Amino acid sequence: MSTFQAPKGTYDLTPPRSATFLAVREAIAAPLRDSGYGYIETPGFENVELFARGVGESTDIVTKEMYTLTTKGGSQLALRPEGTASVLRAALEANLHKAGNLPVKLWYSGSYYRYERPQAGRYRHFSQVGAEAIGTEDPVLDAELIILADQAYRSLGLRQFRILLNSLGDKECRPVYREALQTFLRDLDLDEETRRRIEINPLRVLDDKRADVQKQLTDAPKLRDYLCDACKAYHEEVRALLTAAGVVFEDDEKLVRGLDYYTRTTFEFVHDGLGAQSAVGGGGRYDGLSEMIGGPELPSVGWALGVDRTVLALEAEGIELDLPATTSVYAVPLGEEARRALFGVVTGLRRAGIAADFAFGGRGLKGAMKSANRSGARYALVAGERDLAEGVVQLKDMESGEQSAVPLSEVEAELAKRLG
Repeated sequence: MSTFQAPKGTYDLTPPRSATFLAVREAIAAPLRDSGYGYIETPGFENVELFARGVGESTDIVTKEMYTLTTKGGSQLALRPEGTASVLRAALEANLHKAGNLPVKLWYSGSYYRYERPQAGRYRHFSQVGAEAIGTEDPVLDAELIILADQAYRSLGLRQFRILLNSLGDKECRPVYREALQTFLRDLDLDEETRRRIEINPLRVLDDKRADVQKQLTDAPKLRDYLCDACKAYHEEVRALLTAAGVVFEDDEKLVRGLDYYTRTTFEFVHDGLGAQSAVGGGGRYDGLSEMIGGPELPSVGWALGVDRTVLALEAEGIELDLPATTSVYAVPLGEEARRALFGVVTGLRRAGIAADFAFGGRGLKGAMKSANRSGARYALVAGERDLAEGVVQLKDMESGEQSAVPLSEVEAELAKRLG
């Protein structure tokens, strides 16, 4: 074992489990690529103020969970705790919104960092795939993103997840609700930190997971009773579009999510097989975020789905993904001349797009064939001095055990035919 270990609350992804994470990322990204979303990649750290303004100074993410650092030049940076603020910042910096083709549709994948108490499903380093549609206010976009996430999960075989849906109103109707909620919350028995949150963003209190707080919120005013006509109509259109697409959802009037920038549509994907950490992803509309970070008015919507949480959901449902074999052909040379000849064959197979590996290190036949089995290869190529003298190699079917001699010059064509 090394002297060093991964920092507390983080993890390493190693084969073979890493293949599942790659497959999950691909499954989430595939419907986005097919729907006009282009890939974007941002730095792993940003200016602290970007998250303070965008995510919200009242959130636990900013006040308790951000990893911050001071550069030698005195700048304050933070490891990114979420993706939306970074993606919007990058889109604004690159003037993507000025290209005249709105919305700007982007997807991303990467690691994010929050200082949390480590537990199953909640790490200090975690992986997400996200999508953002920037610059257009349209309920069809909200519905599209929810449908694409639903499609991604179903393509993985997941069935035991639920979609929670709510509307948070907008700058016209939320201030009225905010005042009513503050009046209600000020009369409750709450700690000083929660009371401070009431004055900054009272919706955060509704998201408090503590049982003693939730018990006092039973009679809290409902946001749905304060929505303006425009927000009601917008929300009903999103609901109608999802229903028409056959996407099942649940209305959750207490759903507020953990970030300050959300407006109108907000949603969450939850999986009941994960215990307390049931959320596997979520998102919503954030029409004012661009102005919060110094940009123009750009109504936008997006989501992020946790790769780690999705893998746990697959395990909870007992789903094993049908992962492609990393190796189709495994070459086993017997002797130095065969090493040179088969390595040339392997190089040619790789250039032809056939996944091939090689028994390195001059191992004997028995040990090399064990490695071939462990690699999951469909076929093994075995050759010794006698085979090369006859101009052939032995092609072994690792499933049936059948073996046949194939001319060295025809190996690539024969494998291409057998592997399709």
